[in-house]
Amino acid sequence: MKIGKITLLLATALAGAGVARAASLQQVSNFGDNPTGVQMFIYVPDTLAASPPIIVAMHYCTGTAQAYYQGTQYANLANSMGFIVIYPDAPDSGGCWDVHSTETLTHDAGGDSLGIASMVRYAIDTYGADPARVFATGTSSGAMMTNVLIGAYPDLFAAGAAFSGVPYGCFAGPSLWNSQCAQGQLIKSAQEWGDQARSGYADFSGTRPKMQVWHGSADTTLYPQNFYEEIKQWTNVLGYEESAGTNTTSDPLPGYTRATYGTDFEAIFAQGVGHTVPEQANDVLRFFGLS
Repeated sequence: MKIGKITLLLATALAGAGVARAASLQQVSNFGDNPTGVQMFIYVPDTLAASPPIIVAMHYCTGTAQAYYQGTQYANLANSMGFIVIYPDAPDSGGCWDVHSTETLTHDAGGDSLGIASMVRYAIDTYGADPARVFATGTSSGAMMTNVLIGAYPDLFAAGAAFSGVPYGCFAGPSLWNSQCAQGQLIKSAQEWGDQARSGYADFSGTRPKMQVWHGSADTTLYPQNFYEEIKQWTNVLGYEESAGTNTTSDPLPGYTRATYGTDFEAIFAQGVGHTVPEQANDVLRFFGLS
């Protein structure tokens, strides 16, 4: 009887030892310069890759870091692939990102973008992450911030993927909301949009980040014209002709059309889809070179 009990206890202990404690979303404070009070939440999987990549995943207006953590697949994919996910939380009471102020649009000048950049720098230092594999993605307001980060912090990010956003600088001005931009009435040339993006970090001379943009044809919140303005902007920044994309239909889903410009820019238009285009995490990871 005693031997049986000991065996049972030992078997139970061994079984418990074999169960890895699941990672969870953790808040981090005191991560660096953060003038607007953006909150940092981070997901670090139990099994972390050597020199892990970082994905910054940004929520929509009315959203939270927790909602984006639960509503997208990045944390689940991090468990199998070993990368880190940062989920910033916007300080605005409505959950929208500052994508309009001069500070946020300018490298290391302030605004919400500086708080997010500080999160990236903190994670690189703390976890030995690979500074050459840092990526940004987001939906709606988070897509706008993705555009801002790729323009203002090309030294930190290798690529971005924006779902239903607007070009870098399109919301520039005194207010959090810009109806002219949102309604697709802010039209510029490719050169003008490109110059605006480059102005985010005028002294930058390195390789510009790759960019992937997604938009729905039935978007009545951020009108589809913003998709075409994004194409103008990033093809100019990345050195492509605006009309040089190669189209593939039903890619990655029926009704979607992907325009591919070399290896550095993709634009995906979703017919009949409103605001917002659902995040396609596996496609994003492919574009980032992580899968």
